[in-house]
Amino acid sequence: MDLRVDHRLDDSVTVSAGDVPIAEYVYRPDTVQRESPKPYLHPLRTLAGDEVSLFRPHDHVWHKGIAWSLPHVGEHNFWGGPTYVHGSSYVQKPNNGSATHRRLVNIDAATLTHELDWTAQGGEPVLTEERTLTFAVIDDISWVLTFDTAMTNVSGAVLAFGSPTTKGRENAGYGGLFWRGPRSFSDGLLQSSSTTGGDELRGTRAEWFAFRGRHDGTGRASTVLIVDDTANPRHPPQWFARTEQFACLNPAPFFSEELDLADQETVRFRYAVVITTGDHGEPGTAALATHGRKALA
Repeated sequence: MDLRVDHRLDDSVTVSAGDVPIAEYVYRPDTVQRESPKPYLHPLRTLAGDEVSLFRPHDHVWHKGIAWSLPHVGEHNFWGGPTYVHGSSYVQKPNNGSATHRRLVNIDAATLTHELDWTAQGGEPVLTEERTLTFAVIDDISWVLTFDTAMTNVSGAVLAFGSPTTKGRENAGYGGLFWRGPRSFSDGLLQSSSTTGGDELRGTRAEWFAFRGRHDGTGRASTVLIVDDTANPRHPPQWFARTEQFACLNPAPFFSEELDLADQETVRFRYAVVITTGDHGEPGTAALATHGRKALA
């Protein structure tokens, strides 16, 4: 199945497989400052056309499809909304930074390379980033997104990457590549490389996690699976994953321990996101992870 790219100049890129637009990458969003503006992928669809992402849900308006979102980078909030402060819960502070478009270095049917500047709410430089998105069709029902990011500290000081858990909130270690699923996926099924279950799996370490959910209307099932690269810091990561209140997956490298990045140093992370039509059970879902590994190889 051929891939096609449609570039809406100065705004977004849509990738289609045949007649189905499977992913839209919005690289210059119109996000308000309080939501920490950053590029995102939404909508995401299976090859059957079912939408498997959610944009700006009322409960967490800063959740946008799949996005590289970082709640604690030094004193900066690149996640959106209020910042967790131990003893005071969440506090809205003037620290909502932005990840802004600099230029698209490369764009074709399979690969997009993007340079970004991460700045404080006041405009001071914090990080630079080069990210590469690669798209590939696996078979008639599955496709894979490879997300590769290299971030360089340009702040002039050491930056500590963390999470609400590293700041004192138990089992809330979110941060990194974050996927928010459709409303109808609530109460779906989580599966890791070692077990299957629900919210009790949050915080466990695994090479990969999958979410198996169903769609309103058609009743069809879809599966989203994320594989962590073996070269990533803190591999295998702890995962922030939810199913009871809403659907999300997040390999969280800073879940319970901060990562310090010295000035002018670079840290790299790579992930494969496999999106497929149907619920293939435990063995079939585990087999999907092999496609993610191949994409990262």
